[in-house]
Amino acid sequence: MDLPLALPRRQTGFREAALFHPRSVVLLADPALPEAALLAANLAAGGFQGQLHSVGLAAAGLTEAPSIAQLPEAPDLAVICLPPGRQEQGMIDLAARGCFAAIVPVASPDLAALSERTGVRALGAHSFGLCLPGIGLNASLSHVTPKPGRLALLTQSPSMARTIIDWAAGEKLGFSHVIGLGTNHGLGFALALDWLARDTRAGAVLLDLRRIKNRRMFISAARATARTRPVIAIRPGGHQGGSQMDRGAAADAVMEAALRRAGVLRVSGLEDLLSAAETLARLKPGQGQREAGVAGDRIAIVANGQGPAYLAADAVLQGGGRLADWDNSVRGPLALMLDQPLASLGNPLVLPPSQSHRLAEAASLVAAVRGVDSVIVVHAPLPGSGAEAVASGLAAAAKATRGAPILVGWLGEAGAAPARRLLEGGIAVFATPEAAVRGALHLAADRRNRAAAAELPPREVLELAPDREAVGRILEQARTDGRRGLNELEVLQILQAYGQPVVPGLQAADSEAAVRAAMRLGFPVVLKILSPDLPRKTEVGGVALGLKDVASLRAAAAQMLKQVHQLRPDARLDGFLVQKLAGGGQRGHELRFHLGDDPMFGPWISYGRGGTASDFEPDVAYDLPPLNRNLALALIRRTRGARLLEGFRDHPAVDVAQIADTAVRLSQIAVDFPMIEDLIINPLWADPQGVTALDASAVLRPSGTLAQLAISPYPAELARPWTLRDGRSLLVRPIRPEDAAAHAEAFRSLTREDVRWRFFNQLKELPAAQIVRLTQIDYDREMAFVATEARAGEPPRTAGVARLIREPGRLEGEFAVVTLPEWKGQGLGRHLMQRLMEWARSQGLKTVTGQVLADNRPMIAFVKALGFTVTRSDADDDVLEARLSLV
Repeated sequence: MDLPLALPRRQTGFREAALFHPRSVVLLADPALPEAALLAANLAAGGFQGQLHSVGLAAAGLTEAPSIAQLPEAPDLAVICLPPGRQEQGMIDLAARGCFAAIVPVASPDLAALSERTGVRALGAHSFGLCLPGIGLNASLSHVTPKPGRLALLTQSPSMARTIIDWAAGEKLGFSHVIGLGTNHGLGFALALDWLARDTRAGAVLLDLRRIKNRRMFISAARATARTRPVIAIRPGGHQGGSQMDRGAAADAVMEAALRRAGVLRVSGLEDLLSAAETLARLKPGQGQREAGVAGDRIAIVANGQGPAYLAADAVLQGGGRLADWDNSVRGPLALMLDQPLASLGNPLVLPPSQSHRLAEAASLVAAVRGVDSVIVVHAPLPGSGAEAVASGLAAAAKATRGAPILVGWLGEAGAAPARRLLEGGIAVFATPEAAVRGALHLAADRRNRAAAAELPPREVLELAPDREAVGRILEQARTDGRRGLNELEVLQILQAYGQPVVPGLQAADSEAAVRAAMRLGFPVVLKILSPDLPRKTEVGGVALGLKDVASLRAAAAQMLKQVHQLRPDARLDGFLVQKLAGGGQRGHELRFHLGDDPMFGPWISYGRGGTASDFEPDVAYDLPPLNRNLALALIRRTRGARLLEGFRDHPAVDVAQIADTAVRLSQIAVDFPMIEDLIINPLWADPQGVTALDASAVLRPSGTLAQLAISPYPAELARPWTLRDGRSLLVRPIRPEDAAAHAEAFRSLTREDVRWRFFNQLKELPAAQIVRLTQIDYDREMAFVATEARAGEPPRTAGVARLIREPGRLEGEFAVVTLPEWKGQGLGRHLMQRLMEWARSQGLKTVTGQVLADNRPMIAFVKALGFTVTRSDADDDVLEARLSLV
């Protein structure tokens, strides 16, 4: 939405608009602090359109007041540049004057507690400050004044902020927002991202991530922002913390997985961040988003020199991209334009130096080709004049393209500088072919991430009916025993309770019991030591494979006990586990799933090759629970080894969907039992006959602690049956992504009048992006109940939907409800609204509102019957506002 110049009526307490669109600012400063003078100078020089005041510091351009209480008006925003010992009193005085938004650019060891005591919420501590160039606000520690533009920067590091601002000034890029979070002990990423998601002035968003306070709020806000604009993230120090994949480097892989789920592009260094910003900040809305289901990495190269063109082509292939292809329907027009034979007009398309003036024309033609996702124009220096004319033509072509975006690699330095300056004002331009390719590949990666976050999954859902009581008894017994580790048999029983096939096995107290167990199972068997303290049994000789008779079993048991007692005399032993030898001598795949925990993002799931050396296997993919089948399949396919599962030489083909189902079951265990800290299935045996868990280990969290998922899980507990007046039965449950196809079908069955009343427009078809938005919801901030009818042999049919969306940080939600024609007059709409109100109260909401077209008499009567008051909208005479208090 476009923000108003004037703020709405003042309210008590913190308001986001007071921080991100203030009318008046006060600087509370101690002149002895070195930051004070810079802050005052930047505030005065920024051209702020509102009022600027100061307390404690006399500075040109700021109106000084003796105290906060004597300010002529309550400021919207305060910049607190005071020593830690004076900050609390300053915040108390601000709150008393009616100011609850602040920036703390200096040390504040107890900022979170100060905010809790005073009600003043702040960016900081050690915040770089806040720049809003569109309104001339520069309340920052910047060394240059950022220009207005469409880049938004959220950063924890003042040095990173200054670096990016300095680079942007050289590239003639401007900012809509620069927001310094500092140590992130005050206001954090989620609040800022939620604001940017609604502010149309923000284009591409850059994130400098170090510490995230609330994982779920961050993912939710990042996903909301990435739905409408590119979001690019960098994490300095992400690879520090250890060398083992599942310990140190896992933290970096987990962050990348979390950002991928949110649709955020993760880059690995400052050069990549600036390259991605250069590319994505220049694009017009919608560029690069041409065809659904396309990776976006088909790149065309147009150049005026063969060597630079081939360097660009090499960079495309080395970076994982593809060279776009075109047929004679494209070569024909190119041949006419360039007077060259068809055979020479492939990709790269190399023009003779004398034809450099036609680079823009050729790029425009290639950009219109359906199989091209981006075009890179590489210009090498030429003798004589004319470069400026070529640059002007390329700038015009890049701005005018309605097809693929055009990026430019303008090579050289001394002679190229004037022409490059012509380009830098409006399009993505780079100094080398490799840098231009990197920009195009960032564009492709951004497209893939955002498309994956908005992918419409198929209808199929792995319906689980786990025996949660059985799992609860196993975990309770471990707690009673005072242990956190589970033995292998207990973990396999947990997996079985979720429908996971496991290798048949029996517990044996001693070697003779092991013999009896083997006789029941049938030789050959596997013998394992059973202990909650030995998750890596092979390291102490705790596994014997392929035992074919009683004698070999007895000998293996004796040797195993001797070795375990020698190496781990302190380990608790629960006897032996005797298992049927899996695989029947067939070739198969040893795989591994791991449910672990990250300090920043909580539970994660990794997948890769299994076996004893799996800890050193670099080919591992990560994701966050909850997972559905689609996400689980994508997790598996991100590994290089996934190709082997389709069959290769002596590796048999296996059913990848069954492997994915294992990930879904593991994900549901993480949702249902947050007291589990670590669970490993290794190996998971996959062969043409199926998928079987052969070994597993698990560790519980310390007593009294539970995990919190970064992504809100599906609230299955809210599903309830309901009977219509005519006796038909429906299931009323929260909507889920797999409802996408049914949602589209339900829309097509609405009458034209129903469509206009629900969407305030005559839509003929719901766009795919809208279906994603309606079915992939964040259950922490939104609820949609869908009523479905089960039909034998067919997918469930939608009968009605009711939705309630709450604004982040507010106690108010906006509703929408629709009942399909066949189901009207059955009381379904009332029931759906009652379920919404029930959910709203459980979330602490105080008010529910909704907009109704003035001619929608049935809906007006309906909401009045539910107790809503209906009033005319101030903004639109054709719209009424319905409001209901829940308290």
